Amino acid sequence: MEVAFWLMQVMQVMQVMRYYCIMRTTLSIDDRLLEEAREAAHRRGVTLGTIVEDALRRELNGARVVEDGPPIPVFRGGGGVLPGVDVASTRAILAVLDGDRPLDTLR
Repeated sequence: MEVAFWLMQVMQVMQVMRYYCIMRTTLSIDDRLLEEAREAAHRRGVTLGTIVEDALRRELNGARVVEDGPPIPVFRGGGGVLPGVDVASTRAILAVLDGDRPLDTLR
């Protein structure tokens, strides 16, 4: 009778686990990587399983490491406002940009 009761309990637990899609499995993981994962879990206050699940989800969802793109040009030279240009005056800025040429000649 006791064995039958225990067996019923185990079957109920297995049904619940199947319902929630909880599975146990064995993985071979590099010792150093496993230690890093344990430390990360400890720092975040989560289980090792959560760390592994998150990493696996990121991998399967296509999250990729961003590779370095082409270098971004950086302007390091002198420059700034030309002497005598009033930056508060649109007319003065346009006069410098237009080279003091009349508007009709720029069309």
